[in-house]
Amino acid sequence: MRTADQWLNDYGDSHRNPANKLLHWVCVPVIVWCVIGLLWLLPFPNVVRATLPAANWGSIAVIAALVYYSMLSVRLALGALPLLLAFLWSIDRFERSALLPLWSVCAGLFVLAWIGQFVGHAIEGKRPSFFKDMQFLMIGPLWLLADAYRKLGIRY
Repeated sequence: MRTADQWLNDYGDSHRNPANKLLHWVCVPVIVWCVIGLLWLLPFPNVVRATLPAANWGSIAVIAALVYYSMLSVRLALGALPLLLAFLWSIDRFERSALLPLWSVCAGLFVLAWIGQFVGHAIEGKRPSFFKDMQFLMIGPLWLLADAYRKLGIRY
């Protein structure tokens, strides 16, 4: 298995332009929020929900992501934990109180954020990393977190 440094360095190779980086800082968290929100809405087995009322595919995806991240770096996984929990909380709040259906907001923002990502890569002049390996879709959020760690002097 590749190390966190290998994944992050490979991902960083196509994310050097400041405009592309800025677009990723905006768009990647939006995409993650939208994916969790859309998974949140998928039908979930009632048998499980009877025991765990808060269980849904969004929370399962967050747990799976945290397991994957912890295999790469426990410190990055611990850093991702409060952010992903905040996403789950905000999705729950949004679904309960929003004037618009969650699915429509997630779908619209998802499309806009991906347009932003592709604009960033057009500026960069390099294809998105996930064209090389789909696992880079999971690395994007860690790349942002690792960047924040570096700026704060935290080892990952």
